[in-house]
Amino acid sequence: MEFPRPLIKGKLIKRYKRFFTDIKLTKKVITAHCPNTGSMKGLLEKGNDVYLLPNNNPKRKLKYGLEIIKSRKNLVGINTHMANKIVHHALENNLIKEIKNTDSIKTEVFFNKETRFDFLIEKNLQKSFIEVKNVTLFRSKNIAEFPDAVTTRGSKHLLTLIDAIKKGYKSYLLFLVQIQNMERFKIAKDIDAKYYKNYLIAKKAGVNFLAYRCNIGSKKIYVDKKLKIIND
Repeated sequence: MEFPRPLIKGKLIKRYKRFFTDIKLTKKVITAHCPNTGSMKGLLEKGNDVYLLPNNNPKRKLKYGLEIIKSRKNLVGINTHMANKIVHHALENNLIKEIKNTDSIKTEVFFNKETRFDFLIEKNLQKSFIEVKNVTLFRSKNIAEFPDAVTTRGSKHLLTLIDAIKKGYKSYLLFLVQIQNMERFKIAKDIDAKYYKNYLIAKKAGVNFLAYRCNIGSKKIYVDKKLKIIND
């Protein structure tokens, strides 16, 4: 998936009020929109290289959006709104080997009145829900982790994916690792023990868990490698 315009490199000064980041460009300091309201744990060190997407929309007050942070020598895609676009591109181009050659792909589909999942796909008359979780946390050299903060919404999705299985759907939860050089993935049970518990329940109930890493650059981001999920 290509960015609509070339990204501009800068240096992170600070993030504040969740939606704002101050960035030092070559000759000035600008405020950029931060399209990630999560904790962004481990990524916000002052001086980190960042990559911004400029926009020409006169209705937008902020003329730049933060897309990538370089942390501990790894590029990390932090735009949570990009995650579903990246996965949609992967589904259309058969980059996820467990979910290839689908007959149809629908986005943002309601399962019940309270919950909608990111994708509903169909293949050979079998319908499957896919929920995507964007992963930006890494605390060791090559292991990505989720979540980076307590997520009650994430636990709810796990339990609802179980309900979908009971109604005849297949259920997938895809951890999209927008971090360079990762080789393995695990649940950060020390951050959210309840989520880890519900992950084990969902796994036993038949939810399919996948972790795929992205190839990240200043021109494009796309799914490129399956990661081993470890349970330690």
